[in-house]
Amino acid sequence: MRITIMHIMITVTTIMAIITMIITATTIIMPRMTMGTIIITTMSIATIPTITTATSMLTTTNEPVGAGDLAEREAAALYRLMTWLSPAFPVGGFSYSSGIEWAVEAGDITDIATLADWLDAMLGDGSGFCDATFLVHAYRAADAGEGTSLNDIAELAAAFVPSRERQLETTSQGRAFIDITRAAWDADGLDATVAACRTPMVYPVAVGVVAALHGVPLAPTLHAFLHALVSNWISAASRLIPLGQTDSQRVLVSLEAAVAATANRALSATLDDLGGATFRADLASLRHEAQYTRLFRS
Repeated sequence: MRITIMHIMITVTTIMAIITMIITATTIIMPRMTMGTIIITTMSIATIPTITTATSMLTTTNEPVGAGDLAEREAAALYRLMTWLSPAFPVGGFSYSSGIEWAVEAGDITDIATLADWLDAMLGDGSGFCDATFLVHAYRAADAGEGTSLNDIAELAAAFVPSRERQLETTSQGRAFIDITRAAWDADGLDATVAACRTPMVYPVAVGVVAALHGVPLAPTLHAFLHALVSNWISAASRLIPLGQTDSQRVLVSLEAAVAATANRALSATLDDLGGATFRADLASLRHEAQYTRLFRS
C-alpha cells in the first residue's frame, strides 16, 4: 500500500487533535498556599512548566509597627486615661451605686432590660449628662487659665448634686482623684489651680482639670469618663440583681451609642443647658440613706 504525503498529513493532524483534546481536558492547575503567597503551576502543551507568584491580600507579617503609627503625645494621653479611669485607680468608686441599690430593692431594676433602661435615662437625661457638661467646662477653664470661671463651675457642680449621699460620692471621689494625681501624676500648675477653687472639686471637675493640665485631649477624656461612669454603675448592679459577667457586658454594649451621644451633647452644651429629668433616680439616691440593708454608700 502506497502512503502518500496527503495520508501522512491527515494522520498527523488527527493525532494532534486527539492529543490537544486530552491535554485540554487534563490541564493541571495546582494552587498551593505559602506564607503570604499563592503559587500556581500550570502545565500546557509544548511549554515548559511555569510558576506564577502573586501576593496574597490576606498576608500578615511579623514586621514591627513603626513608632510613627502612634505619636508619642497620643500614646501618653491614652496611657493616662486608661490609668486614671480604670477601676483599679483608687478613688473608691466601687463603694457607691448612685441610688441603684434602692432601685433594685424597690423593684425598678430587676434584669438586663430594666437596668439598661434605667442607666440610659441616667446617662442621657440625668447625672451622666450633667457630669459630662461640668467636665467639659472645667477642662476648658483650666486649659485657658481662667481661675474665676473654674471656681464658678466648681461651685455650681457641687450645688447641682440632688442628695447628701450623692454629694458625698462625688466630692470624696474628686478629692481622692486630686490627691492621687498630685502624688503620682503631678502637673505644672495643679496646686495653684486647686487652691484657686474655694469649693472642693467634685469628681467630673477634678477629672477635667487634671486632663487639661496634662494636655490630654478633651474629647477622648470625656468619652473615657462616661465609659468609666457607666461601667461602675453596671458593676454595682451586677452585685445587687445579681448579673453574670456576660450579661453585664451585654448592658455595656447596649449603652455604647448612648455614651457617644451624651459626650457629643456635652461638648456643645452651655451651663444653661444643664438639667435633669430623672426624678425617680434622684428619689432613689434620697431614699437610699434610710434603706434598711445597704452594701453601698450611695
